[in-house]
Amino acid sequence: MVNDVKDVARDLSATVDDSVPGLTAFSEGDSYRTRGPGTWSRKQILGHLIDSALNNLQRFVRAQQGAELVFPDYDQSFWVAAGGYQDRPWAALVGLWAELNRHLAHVISRIPSDRLGTPCRIGESQSMTLDFIVRDYVKHLRHHLAQILDPEGAAWKTHPPFA
Repeated sequence: MVNDVKDVARDLSATVDDSVPGLTAFSEGDSYRTRGPGTWSRKQILGHLIDSALNNLQRFVRAQQGAELVFPDYDQSFWVAAGGYQDRPWAALVGLWAELNRHLAHVISRIPSDRLGTPCRIGESQSMTLDFIVRDYVKHLRHHLAQILDPEGAAWKTHPPFA
Protein backbone atom coordinates (compact mmCIF):
# COMPACT_ATOMS: atom_id res chain seq x y z
CA MET A 1 0.00 0.00 0.00
CA VAL A 2 1.32 3.39 -0.99
CA ASN A 3 0.81 5.82 1.90
CA ASP A 4 2.68 9.04 1.26
CA VAL A 5 2.52 11.04 -1.99
CA LYS A 6 6.29 10.75 -2.20
CA ASP A 7 5.68 6.98 -2.37
CA VAL A 8 3.09 7.60 -5.11
CA ALA A 9 5.69 9.62 -7.02
CA ARG A 10 8.27 6.85 -6.67
CA ASP A 11 5.66 4.31 -7.74
CA LEU A 12 4.81 6.37 -10.82
CA SER A 13 8.50 6.69 -11.73
CA ALA A 14 9.02 2.95 -11.33
CA THR A 15 5.93 2.21 -13.43
CA VAL A 16 7.29 4.40 -16.22
CA ASP A 17 10.76 2.85 -16.03
CA ASP A 18 9.30 -0.67 -15.99
CA SER A 19 6.95 0.02 -18.92
CA VAL A 20 9.25 1.76 -21.39
CA PRO A 21 11.07 -1.41 -22.55
CA GLY A 22 7.76 -3.14 -23.27
CA LEU A 23 6.39 -0.10 -25.06
CA THR A 24 9.46 0.38 -27.22
CA ALA A 25 9.35 -3.29 -28.24
CA PHE A 26 6.22 -2.68 -30.34
CA SER A 27 6.75 -1.93 -34.00
CA GLU A 28 5.06 0.98 -35.73
CA GLY A 29 2.66 -1.53 -37.29
CA ASP A 30 1.84 -3.07 -33.90
CA SER A 31 1.15 0.37 -32.45
CA TYR A 32 -1.24 1.34 -35.24
CA ARG A 33 -3.64 -1.63 -35.17
CA THR A 34 -6.87 -1.63 -33.17
CA ARG A 35 -8.64 -4.53 -31.45
CA GLY A 36 -11.61 -4.00 -33.75
CA PRO A 37 -14.14 -1.41 -34.88
CA GLY A 38 -14.73 1.34 -32.35
CA THR A 39 -11.60 0.57 -30.31
CA TRP A 40 -8.43 2.57 -29.93
CA SER A 41 -5.02 1.52 -31.20
CA ARG A 42 -2.01 1.38 -28.90
CA LYS A 43 -1.06 4.82 -30.27
CA GLN A 44 -4.45 6.22 -29.34
CA ILE A 45 -4.40 4.66 -25.87
CA LEU A 46 -0.94 6.09 -25.26
CA GLY A 47 -2.18 9.41 -26.65
CA HIS A 48 -5.01 9.28 -24.11
CA LEU A 49 -2.38 8.76 -21.40
CA ILE A 50 -0.45 11.78 -22.73
CA ASP A 51 -3.64 13.86 -22.58
CA SER A 52 -4.27 12.55 -19.07
CA ALA A 53 -0.77 13.57 -18.00
CA LEU A 54 -1.24 17.06 -19.43
CA ASN A 55 -4.65 17.53 -17.78
CA ASN A 56 -3.45 16.15 -14.46
CA LEU A 57 -0.34 18.32 -14.43
CA GLN A 58 -2.69 21.31 -14.50
CA ARG A 59 -4.87 19.80 -11.78
CA PHE A 60 -1.97 18.92 -9.49
CA VAL A 61 -0.51 22.43 -9.72
CA ARG A 62 -3.73 24.46 -9.74
CA ALA A 63 -5.16 22.58 -6.75
CA GLN A 64 -2.25 23.91 -4.72
CA GLN A 65 -3.12 27.53 -5.60
CA GLY A 66 -6.48 28.06 -3.96
CA ALA A 67 -9.10 26.79 -1.58
CA GLU A 68 -10.77 24.63 -4.26
CA LEU A 69 -10.05 23.43 -7.79
CA VAL A 70 -12.83 23.61 -10.36
CA PHE A 71 -11.58 22.13 -13.62
CA PRO A 72 -13.31 21.52 -16.96
CA ASP A 73 -14.57 18.10 -17.94
CA TYR A 74 -12.40 15.91 -20.14
CA ASP A 75 -13.87 14.47 -23.35
CA GLN A 76 -11.33 11.71 -24.01
CA SER A 77 -12.56 10.84 -27.50
CA PHE A 78 -12.39 14.48 -28.61
CA TRP A 79 -8.92 14.93 -27.12
CA VAL A 80 -7.54 11.76 -28.73
CA ALA A 81 -8.99 12.73 -32.11
CA ALA A 82 -7.76 16.32 -31.83
CA GLY A 83 -4.29 15.11 -30.84
CA GLY A 84 -4.02 13.01 -34.01
CA TYR A 85 -2.00 10.36 -32.18
CA GLN A 86 -2.60 7.76 -34.89
CA ASP A 87 -0.49 9.94 -37.22
CA ARG A 88 2.47 10.33 -34.86
CA PRO A 89 5.52 8.04 -34.74
CA TRP A 90 5.25 5.43 -31.97
CA ALA A 91 8.75 6.12 -30.63
CA ALA A 92 7.95 9.84 -30.30
CA LEU A 93 4.75 9.08 -28.38
CA VAL A 94 6.55 6.70 -26.02
CA GLY A 95 9.25 9.31 -25.34
CA LEU A 96 6.74 12.09 -24.74
CA TRP A 97 4.61 9.90 -22.46
CA ALA A 98 7.63 8.81 -20.43
CA GLU A 99 9.04 12.32 -19.95
CA LEU A 100 5.65 13.81 -19.05
CA ASN A 101 5.15 11.15 -16.40
CA ARG A 102 8.65 11.56 -15.01
CA HIS A 103 7.87 15.24 -14.63
CA LEU A 104 4.51 14.43 -13.03
CA ALA A 105 6.29 12.20 -10.52
CA HIS A 106 8.56 15.14 -9.69
CA VAL A 107 5.56 17.48 -9.27
CA ILE A 108 3.69 14.93 -7.13
CA SER A 109 6.72 14.52 -4.85
CA ARG A 110 6.63 18.27 -4.15
CA ILE A 111 2.95 18.59 -3.18
CA PRO A 112 2.80 19.84 0.40
CA SER A 113 0.85 17.48 2.65
CA ASP A 114 -1.44 20.31 3.77
CA ARG A 115 -2.65 20.72 0.15
CA LEU A 116 -3.66 17.08 -0.37
CA GLY A 117 -7.09 17.69 1.14
CA THR A 118 -7.92 20.44 -1.36
CA PRO A 119 -11.39 19.78 -2.77
CA CYS A 120 -11.40 19.29 -6.53
CA ARG A 121 -14.35 19.16 -8.88
CA ILE A 122 -13.84 18.13 -12.48
CA GLY A 123 -16.71 18.86 -14.79
CA GLU A 124 -19.93 17.65 -13.22
CA SER A 125 -18.23 15.06 -11.00
CA GLN A 126 -18.58 15.00 -7.24
CA SER A 127 -15.92 16.79 -5.28
CA MET A 128 -12.83 14.72 -4.47
CA THR A 129 -9.52 15.56 -2.83
CA LEU A 130 -6.26 16.28 -4.56
CA ASP A 131 -4.88 13.23 -2.76
CA PHE A 132 -7.55 11.05 -4.42
CA ILE A 133 -6.83 12.50 -7.87
CA VAL A 134 -3.07 11.91 -7.48
CA ARG A 135 -3.56 8.29 -6.44
CA ASP A 136 -6.26 7.65 -9.05
CA TYR A 137 -3.96 9.00 -11.75
CA VAL A 138 -1.48 6.15 -11.23
CA LYS A 139 -4.29 3.59 -11.09
CA HIS A 140 -5.70 4.97 -14.36
CA LEU A 141 -2.28 4.92 -16.00
CA ARG A 142 -1.73 1.27 -15.04
CA HIS A 143 -5.19 0.31 -16.33
CA HIS A 144 -4.39 1.68 -19.79
CA LEU A 145 -0.82 0.41 -19.82
CA ALA A 146 -2.23 -3.08 -19.33
CA GLN A 147 -4.43 -2.54 -22.40
CA ILE A 148 -1.34 -1.63 -24.42
CA LEU A 149 1.10 -4.20 -23.06
CA ASP A 150 -1.27 -7.15 -22.54
CA PRO A 151 -4.43 -6.52 -24.57
CA GLU A 152 -5.69 -10.09 -24.15
CA GLY A 153 -5.46 -10.02 -20.36
CA ALA A 154 -6.44 -6.41 -19.75
CA ALA A 155 -9.79 -5.21 -18.51
CA TRP A 156 -11.53 -3.16 -21.19
CA LYS A 157 -14.00 -1.27 -19.08
CA THR A 158 -13.95 2.48 -19.33
CA HIS A 159 -12.42 4.65 -16.66
CA PRO A 160 -14.25 7.59 -15.07
CA PRO A 161 -14.25 10.64 -17.36
CA PHE A 162 -12.08 12.81 -15.10
CA ALA A 163 -9.01 10.75 -16.02
